[in-house]
Amino acid sequence: MWVPQYSGHAQPVYLMIADALEQDIGSGRLNADDRLPTLKELAEALKITPGTVGRAYDEAAKRGLVVGEVGRGTFVLPAKPQATPPVQETGTSNDSAQIDLSIIKPNDANFGTWLRDSITELAHSTDLSRVLDYATDGGHAVHKQAGARWVQRSLPEARWQQIVLTSGAQHGLLVAISSLSKTQDVILCEEHCYPGIISLAHSLDRRLMGVQIDEYGLVPEAFRAACIEHRPALLVCVTTHQNPTNSIMPPERREAIAQIAREYDVFIVDDDIYGFLESQTVHRPISAYAPERSVYLTSLSKSILPALRIGYLYAPPELLSRLSSMVRSSVWMPSPLMAQLASNLINSGMGEQLVKEQQQEAAARQQMAREILGNYQISSQPNSFHIWLVLPEPWSCDEYANLARAHGVTVVSGSQFLSQRTTATRGVRIALMSPSRAELHFALTKLASLLASPEPRLFY
Repeated sequence: MWVPQYSGHAQPVYLMIADALEQDIGSGRLNADDRLPTLKELAEALKITPGTVGRAYDEAAKRGLVVGEVGRGTFVLPAKPQATPPVQETGTSNDSAQIDLSIIKPNDANFGTWLRDSITELAHSTDLSRVLDYATDGGHAVHKQAGARWVQRSLPEARWQQIVLTSGAQHGLLVAISSLSKTQDVILCEEHCYPGIISLAHSLDRRLMGVQIDEYGLVPEAFRAACIEHRPALLVCVTTHQNPTNSIMPPERREAIAQIAREYDVFIVDDDIYGFLESQTVHRPISAYAPERSVYLTSLSKSILPALRIGYLYAPPELLSRLSSMVRSSVWMPSPLMAQLASNLINSGMGEQLVKEQQQEAAARQQMAREILGNYQISSQPNSFHIWLVLPEPWSCDEYANLARAHGVTVVSGSQFLSQRTTATRGVRIALMSPSRAELHFALTKLASLLASPEPRLFY
């Protein structure tokens, strides 16, 4: 039964329930057509009156989130297409609109020119007819060769024959988890993890278990204990710029995790989506330490362009047929047209140039965040795309996220990253790359002013 997670009294309870419902739909915890608890069931679970639950459901219905059907119950509605917002002048802030610091993505200031040039080049290419047809299993050879060049930035020994194309990193996670585990298998991940992993595990009917982390990422002793207790099928982990805590796992710990996985026969899904932000000669992927049981995953959506939905899996030969079969079952094939555009960017060297520009932009924004929020506990890296803000007493993460939203800034409550709801957290994730620098400065200043307020419950 769905039960909303909220704390404190930042606003009336029915609004907090409606906000939690909206957050859980957005994160994938609730899907279209899911049936919500009855008024009585949820009232008993939360120890409130059925009338309060009814007001919450009415508020959710006004927002277009749910619909009530007489005799059947209340159900989650499919997401409505977003209307195109009015064009805002670059570099200005609209105090009546939300500034969205909830999504980690590259800054789009320089997208236009190179994207137009790349599409024009592709339109006049002799390769165009080939990429308008079906692709072979795993993708066309030329696209896998380009993918291997991208993966070789992290794994220099990567062979193109061991590349499988996916429709982005989230699809890559689905393919890997589906291929390497079965229904009701235990999957391990960090106790704070990317919400996409949580929604995938639940939708695939896997049992997700969180493993203790510290400032250096996954704790080897905790991983070993989880292997002994749960006998997991696989581990999904982010060792570089962990989402959301921003930790970077040192080499000796990566080696220890790999050895434990080998000892207990656990597959590793090595999600290296942010590896491009660091020197990969220093921070070798965990796959390098256990290549025989690792599936390495990366994509271009964080480093170059969110809409460039091409990802690359690199796996040992004995897993390739399973992975390719799952790609075919789930999407039949990633778009060859998109794969060719990605390949052109990689082969021309433009991909590397765009990565360097993103690193430089991220460094400037991290400096801004440290100047504005430096008096508070934040976890960051010099060129990361986000920060993890640990809230001071008496704030709760849901309370602060709700208040920030009411003041026009969207951040993500730490509760959305909990692999198991039994874990506590006091953090919020703040993405830095989406708005202009002027908008970011404005938003961060707002967030700092909320923290400086003597009482969290400013609008109760």
